[in-house]
Amino acid sequence: MNINDKNTPKSWRLPAEWEPQSGVQLTWPHALTDWAPMLSEVLVTYEVMAREISKRERLIVVVPSAYRPPHSADHMPQTTCHIDTDDTWARDHGFLTLTDDNGHFHLLDFCFNGWGEKFPAEKDNAINRQLYDMGVFNGEYADHLDFVLEGGSIESDGQGTILTTTHCLLAPHRNQPLGKEEIADLLVRYLGARNILWIDHGQLTGDDTDGHIDTLVRICPHDTLLYVGCDDPDDEQYAELKLMEQQLRTLRTLNGQPFLLRKLPLPRPIYDEDGQRLPATYANFLVVNGAVLCPTYGQPALDDEALRIVGEAFPGRQVVGIDCRSLIRQHGSLHCCTMQFPDGVLNIPQSPTNNPQS
Repeated sequence: MNINDKNTPKSWRLPAEWEPQSGVQLTWPHALTDWAPMLSEVLVTYEVMAREISKRERLIVVVPSAYRPPHSADHMPQTTCHIDTDDTWARDHGFLTLTDDNGHFHLLDFCFNGWGEKFPAEKDNAINRQLYDMGVFNGEYADHLDFVLEGGSIESDGQGTILTTTHCLLAPHRNQPLGKEEIADLLVRYLGARNILWIDHGQLTGDDTDGHIDTLVRICPHDTLLYVGCDDPDDEQYAELKLMEQQLRTLRTLNGQPFLLRKLPLPRPIYDEDGQRLPATYANFLVVNGAVLCPTYGQPALDDEALRIVGEAFPGRQVVGIDCRSLIRQHGSLHCCTMQFPDGVLNIPQSPTNNPQS
């Protein structure tokens, strides 16, 4: 859907993830989250993520006042913000930030309702306003809490193309009775979208987000799409991922050109303790300043292949693998846990540690 309406707000845009960043938010696991039965294991993963992010940019850690990210505050350039939380998926409750050519920012606060009222989300949905009131951000706060939109459900090329899935944006308990055209109109109005690309296939088994695009297809520099593929006809996801691959070939950039498609491998099936397949995917990587942090799953040959392909899509950046087998047990991965902010957005002194509430 190429939007050419003269009323489209073209002065504001949603930056691409590979543009310069000021920092990344992590919402930290604690004993009152679903991580409780495996808290020590997931904290190790969060420590690794925090360390790799803080090597390159500011780290914002959101955690209730009764808890503290263990060890990290003493040796990482981070800001700890004490806010009550339900869970840890910063990608879906964090601000989406628009920029313009004059260095201004709009901090868009959309409703997060636990992926269609599946899980508690009231505390997480209130994080953004509290962070803003603490003075963490530069920019104008924009209240869009009447519209459900999760950061993992959209991808941006920074030039007005928005990639998303019909499975998610049209899923029950989100924005009914709005239909596809009405939701597209809101993406134009709120995000400055000019070219909305809808994916209709490919939802991963075990995905409780209803098909987030960041588990399936990622927009990369030079009009490249990295997507999850499957070459095993016996895999239950084979048919849907093939249909998605076919649809990707039909997509066009804002300038009407086809995308360069690069296929990521599919991890071998990973199951939970009840024998249910988990939605492991190499597409759930995070781009930070100078690097790409990529999930790995203890499958060396496939892990290495995925890191190689991601590195080719982001030339000049270091590719860092992070073992995400703990994260996938709660049906998410690395990108799901993080939210990046464009350069200039964070209003935080560059001291080793800082608490806006202290």
